[in-house]
Amino acid sequence: MFRTHPRRSILIAGASTTAVAAAATVALIVPQLGPDSVATAEVSASTAPVAELGSAGAPQTADAAASGDSRVAETGKMSSRSETRAQLQPGAATTAPGAAAEEKAAAAAKAAADHRAHLIAQANAKARAEAAAKKAAADHRAHVIAQANAKARAQAAAKKAAAAAKAAADHQAHLIAQANAKARAEAAAKKAAAVKKAAPKTLSGSPQEIARQIVGNSGQYQCFAQIVQHESSWNPTATNPSSGAYGLVQALPGSKMASAGADWRTNPATQIKWGLSYMNERYGSPCGAWSFWQSHHWY
Repeated sequence: MFRTHPRRSILIAGASTTAVAAAATVALIVPQLGPDSVATAEVSASTAPVAELGSAGAPQTADAAASGDSRVAETGKMSSRSETRAQLQPGAATTAPGAAAEEKAAAAAKAAADHRAHLIAQANAKARAEAAAKKAAADHRAHVIAQANAKARAQAAAKKAAAAAKAAADHQAHLIAQANAKARAEAAAKKAAAVKKAAPKTLSGSPQEIARQIVGNSGQYQCFAQIVQHESSWNPTATNPSSGAYGLVQALPGSKMASAGADWRTNPATQIKWGLSYMNERYGSPCGAWSFWQSHHWY
């Protein structure tokens, strides 16, 4: 059955009120739901149940009016829930442009912090590199100085060792020179003594005195003197006319005495040396010769 006209006016007014409430609800929900939710809310608002009117402004059917009542009630419930949510969330009234500005500021702050951290990292890396370079330079300089010091020490040690070796060599050479000089002096002294000893004694005096000096031993001299006395009577130039024997000891021939000296003809000492040598070689001594002479009257 059809509703009366006053009833239709009430339905139309309720639908208008519901549409306004839906729009307000969308405005409150937008900050919480985001852009996609806004689009959904707008669609919901645009599709809110409104009584379809005919060309005369009346509803077409009674079922449509009843459906409108139920939609009005549902829209009221949604409005009530939206208001409750807004009361529970104090920040829900913040506008979308403010949130975007905050996000942009936060992003800028983060970018600035990252850039500052990057600059600090670069500065730290540069400082570490410079410190490493300085340390390497200092280590190299210390190494060079250590090498120079070691070289100087080695050179000083070598010079000291060379000086010590030279001093030792000089000392040894000095000792050797001293020993050589001493040896030469001793050799010269020995040679002088030998020369002095070997030098013929200066003989002087009569033939008898010269014979005493040469023979030395008094007993042997007595035997020697007996032979000379019998042979030449101590005449250095005595000559045997029959045999040609000559001199103190009557050497035959007389030239034999040249082995004792070139002056054998006139020097008694030369004749005595030769006669003593002859007696020692042939008879062992002047006394041996005198013994033979006594038996044979010649020797």
